[in-house]
Parts: sequence; C-alpha cells; structure tokens
Amino acid sequence: MVDTHGLVWYALERWKKLGKAARRVLSSADQGDAVVYVPTIVLVEIGELERLGRIRLRSGLRRWARELFSRNAFRPAELNVEVALKAHSLHQVQERGDRLIAATALHLDLPLITRDRALGTATGVRTIW
Repeated sequence: MVDTHGLVWYALERWKKLGKAARRVLSSADQGDAVVYVPTIVLVEIGELERLGRIRLRSGLRRWARELFSRNAFRPAELNVEVALKAHSLHQVQERGDRLIAATALHLDLPLITRDRALGTATGVRTIW
C-alpha cells in the first residue's frame, strides 16, 4: 500500500525522494512482480494537489489514474465502512487523510509505503521507506 507522497513521487518520477525500500517495491510493481494498493483517499489528495497547482500530472488526474489501475500492479483500496470505523479508533493521528490511509493498511493487513514513521508508530502500521 502506498501513501500520497510515495505515489506522487512515483508518478512524477522523483525517484531520489523515495526511500530505497520504497523504490524497490514500486519498481517491482512497475515490472509486474508486486502489487501495490492505493487507498482511494490518496487519489483525492493527489487531485487536490493538482487542482492547487502543486503538482502537474501530464495526462491529468482522471487519465493518469485510469492508466495506473489498468496495470494489475496497482489496485485501488476502497474506502468502506470497516475502514471508516477503524479510522475512528486512530484519534492519535491528527490528519483525517492519514487516519484513513493507516486504517486502510490495517484493514488489509498490508505494510504502508510512507516516509512518515510516526504514522506507523501511532497506529501500529508496518511502514516501508
């Protein structure tokens, strides 16, 4: 599973901003050797970054997301009732998006590609960077 920063840097090919382990996992997904889940809230956050002009996806959000998910290596992790309820118990994480991302990782029992080690400490999510 990948958080917003990790997916943005992957999308913009800013490989040096990614940690070594994160690069390895995302490269493996590119080669079809791994599956990376993308919480739908991450797409919302990326859309906001693009709308605010902080990032520029060459093909725009809709087309970029369709292309990303057209490969089996990246799959959406939907926001559902179980994730929402799990997020409710993660009150120690201030930002709502981070709570939902962490809750999704916990719900699916997957490690999270994130540079935010505190997120893992606060929630018990295994992190990769």
